[in-house]
Amino acid sequence: MKPRKLLMIPGPTPVSRSIQDEMGRETVAFGDPEFVKDYKELVSDLKEMFDCSGESFVLAGTGTMAMEMAIANTTKRGDNVLIVSHGFFGDRFIDICKRKGLNADVLASEWGEIVPVEEIRAQLEKKDYAAITVTHVDTATGVCAPIEEIGTVMKDFPNTVYIVDGVCATSGVAESLDKMGIDILFTGSQKAFGVSPGLMMLWANPKAVERRKSLGDIPEYYVDFEKWIPIMHDPSKYFATPAINLVWALKESVRIIKEEGLENRYQRHAKYASYMQEALEVLGFRILANKDHRACTLSNIIYPDGVDDAQFRKVLAEEGVQVAGGLAAYAGRMFRLGHMGNIDHHDLVSVIAAIERAMGKCGVPVEYGRGVGIVQKGLSQ
Repeated sequence: MKPRKLLMIPGPTPVSRSIQDEMGRETVAFGDPEFVKDYKELVSDLKEMFDCSGESFVLAGTGTMAMEMAIANTTKRGDNVLIVSHGFFGDRFIDICKRKGLNADVLASEWGEIVPVEEIRAQLEKKDYAAITVTHVDTATGVCAPIEEIGTVMKDFPNTVYIVDGVCATSGVAESLDKMGIDILFTGSQKAFGVSPGLMMLWANPKAVERRKSLGDIPEYYVDFEKWIPIMHDPSKYFATPAINLVWALKESVRIIKEEGLENRYQRHAKYASYMQEALEVLGFRILANKDHRACTLSNIIYPDGVDDAQFRKVLAEEGVQVAGGLAAYAGRMFRLGHMGNIDHHDLVSVIAAIERAMGKCGVPVEYGRGVGIVQKGLSQ
């Protein structure tokens, strides 16, 4: 009998049964009074959860669309934008900005490291920037940026909109727009929220909303704040059809998060990551990200010498765990393991046990139970 497959890539993440049930409900009209009520409550809950004093948006789309939405509503052709990149997905802003006709300066770190905050300050002092983008957790590198420290720096640059890509962080790593000085935060439904792909969420604080108003007409249509703000205030109005069942699913995810408590959820992610990463290192793997700046939502794991990536991931999948491959220069040298959202104790133990079995079947020396023991010890504390 084939083992049940655990989806442990950096997204999509496992979807809890109660969330699946919401996706399986009979679809209603977008103007149905009960759906309108649910949609409005969801938008309000998300604003409150992440300390947003401006506007929040829940739209059909991906995290990449949210990236474009953030840039479209805060910049105009010819503006300067500073891109702080900690990996592959930070670099995605470069193409978005070029297509918009923006002048993009890039501060990029070595993979596994962060761009030092003092370097960001020094660059901001060189010219006027309409916006700065920072990826909180880059899924290509597993690096977690110090967004609160950067937010403190941004207080000295009040004309620059601070945009944080929270796709692989939001609801798994602490984020607060008002407390951290963030002007725009965005994410996708399929990561730490534990919902299937299909929704993007974006929060815009007053400075970002005012910036949009100052731009007049913009070339973009679907991602225009001005098109969606009336809908977010009153979802009975129509601009484009919402993803009804996914909205219900996200509402259930938010219920689960509120029941757990955001601070408890952040602490759980941090603990789970520490157990998993210690176990992996004991088994002979290496974590790409510097220990001081490791994400707690995923681990980017470099193989010991002599391990064939394709074979290892194939065997691991046969043992019941699906992970993702490395990107760019780390393709074939690394696999990426997600541990975010609504995963539980059973998932952690099962994953490490499957990794140990896959190592043995691939001819990699392994002391069975050593990694599992570390996870078990951590979970029992």
